[in-house]
Amino acid sequence: MPVYDYLCPENNQQLEVWHSMNLEVSTWGQLCELAKCEPGETPADAPVRRLLSAPRLMKPTSDTDYKNSGFSKYVKRDEGVYENVTAKDGESRIVNREGKPIKD
Repeated sequence: MPVYDYLCPENNQQLEVWHSMNLEVSTWGQLCELAKCEPGETPADAPVRRLLSAPRLMKPTSDTDYKNSGFSKYVKRDEGVYENVTAKDGESRIVNREGKPIKD
């Protein structure tokens, strides 16, 4: 899900929330519910506006990050031989160029 930044002009607070692209947030009450925070003294029907911000990208930094994100990472070990460093239990770690296990 994308991350969005919102501003409430009434209290001059900015909140960052995750929600689907189809959801439209227009009030402080809706925003606080998504952010799981208390609205405080600001009325729940106070209008909010979505701020324009650069997209955020997650770059895996470790083999575990790649694995948890569902990606495979291959490291070349020899001519035509690669090691799948993100192989799950039961998967062959040594594979050919097509990602197929090399049989001994």
